[in-house]
Amino acid sequence: MLELNQLRNNREGIVKSLNKRRFAQAKELIDQIIQLDDDRKSTQSKNDELLAESNQISKQIGALMKEGKKEEAEKIKIRSAALKAESKVLSESLVSIEEELKQILYKIPNTPNDSVPDGATSEDNEVVYEHGSTPQLAPDAVPHWDLIKKYDIIDFDLGNKVTGAGFPFYKGKGARLQRALVNFFLDEAIKAGYVEVQPPIMINEESGYGTGQLPDKDGQMYHVTEENYFLIPTAEVPITNMYRDVILESKELPVKHVGFTPCFRREAGSWGAHVRGLNRLHQFDKVELVQIHHPDNSYKALKEMCEYVQGLLEKLGLQYRVLNLCGGDLGFTAAQTFDMEVFSAAQQKWLEVSSVSNFETFQANRLKLRYRGEDKKMHLLHTLNGSALALPRIVASILENNQTPDGIKMPEVIVPYTGFDMIS
Repeated sequence: MLELNQLRNNREGIVKSLNKRRFAQAKELIDQIIQLDDDRKSTQSKNDELLAESNQISKQIGALMKEGKKEEAEKIKIRSAALKAESKVLSESLVSIEEELKQILYKIPNTPNDSVPDGATSEDNEVVYEHGSTPQLAPDAVPHWDLIKKYDIIDFDLGNKVTGAGFPFYKGKGARLQRALVNFFLDEAIKAGYVEVQPPIMINEESGYGTGQLPDKDGQMYHVTEENYFLIPTAEVPITNMYRDVILESKELPVKHVGFTPCFRREAGSWGAHVRGLNRLHQFDKVELVQIHHPDNSYKALKEMCEYVQGLLEKLGLQYRVLNLCGGDLGFTAAQTFDMEVFSAAQQKWLEVSSVSNFETFQANRLKLRYRGEDKKMHLLHTLNGSALALPRIVASILENNQTPDGIKMPEVIVPYTGFDMIS
């Protein structure tokens, strides 16, 4: 959530910045916010005046009662009761204004960093780095949805029977490959200084608002209505919310966590030929990185997180590229995002496997996540996260790019985790 004082003091600059996102409502919503904030201040001021007068009258009543002037005291009590009634109305109005103000603030996305490219769609994303070459597959090479049937390692039909589309079963070496990748990713993150966390996979509504999934992604999240819980779309949400309403000391920074969870996304309206097989699921496994930084250091951390994810892809022997997302393709909460995509040689397309983002103070302002500066004052921190990695498209790429006439060869780095070097 953008800070209210920023919206007041830099209205034109923020409107211009949000234009990079193609966010057409910026000017209208900011004007509403400023007007509501003026109303809030005016209402608060009036209420403060009434309360001050009420307190003064209470003292007068006490003094008159001590002097035995009960009749005069009773007359003043009438004014005191009227003030209290008026104050109650103003207090209720203040609560209503503050709630309306908060709900409009929730509608405004983060402002893009200056280095975010201008553009409207994913076609305008900037390729900033490419690594590796496309594997030369045999003429009879097939996409992963055919390979998983051939080797009986992932079963979509069984998942559809038990749950529904987008909830596959992993079987035999398919299940072992999943577990191997999770353990490999966790071990690598721990070696890189991340502290492992195993968080809950359901969150309350306040946590959803804290990291910005609500209200923006309300329709994409699975909702357990009786308890008003939500199944998590990523481990970022519960891990970052560990620090909701927390004040950190500078010496405690940076905070670095890694967590593995299943992730749940409704992905409404996203089905079609271009999202077959593992390319898009309703439930999938992911290892997530979360960092919390002093504002001066967050962009250095963003670069280091990107390089870390790239290192994982290189260890897996996968061709990949890095995209700097344009304003129009940027997620609601992010100030800057770099996507890592691997190339699927059998599908002849790039598949996103990781997004690494800096949210600057956007999440921290919602979370009230602050640090105590050298000036002894409270300041908002910067939050970051990144997939390291999401499994479905990694598995799809490993299966497709490593298929041979004899079977599917496993990347050397995960053989100690799988216990086998070939799926055949």
